[in-house]
Amino acid sequence: MSNDSLMANAIRALAMDAVQQANSGHPGAPMGMADISVALWHRHLRHNPKNPRWPDRDRFVLSNGHASMLLYALLHLTGYDLPIGELKGFRQLHSKTPGHPEHGLTPGVETTTGPLGQGISNAVGMALAEKLLAAEFNRDGHTIVDHHTYVYLGDGCLMEGISHECCSIAGAWKLNKLIAVYDDNGISIDGQVTPWFVDDTAARFKAYGWNVIGPVDGHDIEAVDKAIASARLSADRPTLIVAKTQIGKGSPNRANTAKAHGEPLGAEEVALTRSAIGWAHEPFHLPQGVYDEWDARARGDTLESEWQKRFDAYRTAHPELAAEFLRRMKGELPKNFAQVAAEVALEAHAKAETVASRKASQMALETFTAALPEMLGGSADLTGSNLTNTKSTPPLRFDQAGDVVRTAEGGIGRHINYGVREFGMAAIMNGVALHGGYIPYGGTFLTFSDYSRNAIRMAALMKQRVVHVFTHDSIGLGEDGPTHQSIEHAASLRLIPNLEVWRPCDTAETAVAWACALRNATRPTALLLSRQNLPYAAREGLEAIEKGAYVLAEPAEVGVKRKARAVIIATGSEVQLALKAQELLAQRGLAVRVVSMPCTTAFERQSREYKEEVLPAGIPRVAVEAGVTDFWWKFGCAAVVGIDTFGESAPASAVFKHFGFTPQNVADTVQTVLQQRFSA
Repeated sequence: MSNDSLMANAIRALAMDAVQQANSGHPGAPMGMADISVALWHRHLRHNPKNPRWPDRDRFVLSNGHASMLLYALLHLTGYDLPIGELKGFRQLHSKTPGHPEHGLTPGVETTTGPLGQGISNAVGMALAEKLLAAEFNRDGHTIVDHHTYVYLGDGCLMEGISHECCSIAGAWKLNKLIAVYDDNGISIDGQVTPWFVDDTAARFKAYGWNVIGPVDGHDIEAVDKAIASARLSADRPTLIVAKTQIGKGSPNRANTAKAHGEPLGAEEVALTRSAIGWAHEPFHLPQGVYDEWDARARGDTLESEWQKRFDAYRTAHPELAAEFLRRMKGELPKNFAQVAAEVALEAHAKAETVASRKASQMALETFTAALPEMLGGSADLTGSNLTNTKSTPPLRFDQAGDVVRTAEGGIGRHINYGVREFGMAAIMNGVALHGGYIPYGGTFLTFSDYSRNAIRMAALMKQRVVHVFTHDSIGLGEDGPTHQSIEHAASLRLIPNLEVWRPCDTAETAVAWACALRNATRPTALLLSRQNLPYAAREGLEAIEKGAYVLAEPAEVGVKRKARAVIIATGSEVQLALKAQELLAQRGLAVRVVSMPCTTAFERQSREYKEEVLPAGIPRVAVEAGVTDFWWKFGCAAVVGIDTFGESAPASAVFKHFGFTPQNVADTVQTVLQQRFSA
């Protein structure tokens, strides 16, 4: 048996043994892509198992994440900190080999994959980040950013619509260092795909502006090696390599069948496969010769050492650029960030302007994007509505040769026109954040967060600093009607673990929300912003805003010198309703406190003492938000002024009145609660 065959069969054996022991998993794709992996991982991939965070490593993404045992086998064999015991614990509690690859859990896993189509989309973001960092930091005679992004993907990824969104724009961006290998095995869970997947994939990608190679025999290592080498020479186009494979390659009775896709081969078939591929070793036992062939640690050390020498020379020639590159790749904010954030909030407080919170966001962004060159903005064809562009973020463009178009000052564009691709935008931003060097943010209407939702969830799962700017956040957008009026969206987003959701009421809260989003290195943020103007809410200080909820107005501020008998909790545009209702209740002799709660999750992380200080026990609470009411009962509310139906098409003022979002109705609701409480 040749060394190449031995290396490939080691992958097949580990995959079928781990899936068999777990009695769960997908052996077929790892077995089918083993030969491809010998060509890529042994001959081309530039990485260092001893340092998975080396900045100039090639990125590898397993978009068909169900084939996770392929990646775990490769990481183990090449020398990452993933011992054989972890492979034996495949899909078991607290192992480093979960059912689908998880970023941050397993060394060498660049992104969490499993939801099909998102891995290739993340890879587009990674390749974009590489291209932009190279344009920003490389100098004549000093190339410190120069790596490829490789992706494995299958039929399922190509069937998912997000693959169209992201591969289309990858062609427009001419991401020549993006190389995707399509595992064309013709099988999905339901069987042969021909009754439901008849695309001419090669023609599809050629139409996107990609370089297409193949089909090649995915089991011919030399042919795959040649294809990858050719792809690496592309100067102005991403490359798709179409590799024809047999799912479950080596299995006498399961190869080329759906049975190999998503279930163990079975003990008898595993034994037959061992015999068929000439693998005489016990489960999870590999000859030392296999490890010696696969071990990438020495080569990885050499590659990183060579890069470090280049970087040291770069640092000598360009010390400020070198320091900036390292800061950004570490994800650290500039040393003066706290001062910048304070100045943005204080300026908003001093001006006390009445503007839409989407405009307040743009005002804050003007300062933040000027101070943080790593901020990379964009919008899904709604720039003029989302207001995500600033003077410091000109449009990102590429010339016919694939180079980044420079501004008159020599910089690069930092605002991306994603087109009508909300889901793709969200997944690409995840890839940009995962790569490092940039803090991505992107805008669309809040109602279209439904399109983006799974990518938002993935950012939260991966603990990535990605900022979603969601404007037109309620029935307040008016005439566009119920198709565009968000009702359930704020509550729905708040349900995603580790996602910070802010719905600010004015310019000061918006400035603080942006500062918190930028500081959140381990969680994504959604900013829910209004289309309509919002008056500034007078307050003494700004320190408490970042706690997520705070006392905005006590009864004394409207002339009632008694302790509050009720608390009105409000968010966003409804804070002004709460303040006006407080005034009406004061005229009725009722003392009420108003609490602004722009971020429920930030508030829930505060101490018990602080939460009880803001929302005292024994005092009835009434929440006011132009969205579904169910979410607010968790805060012990006696009543909620909300909306549990779809909206209406009409001017915003008419819609608000129609659904009871008036100071009078809020005041009446509070008074009714108090009457019921004290008459009981």
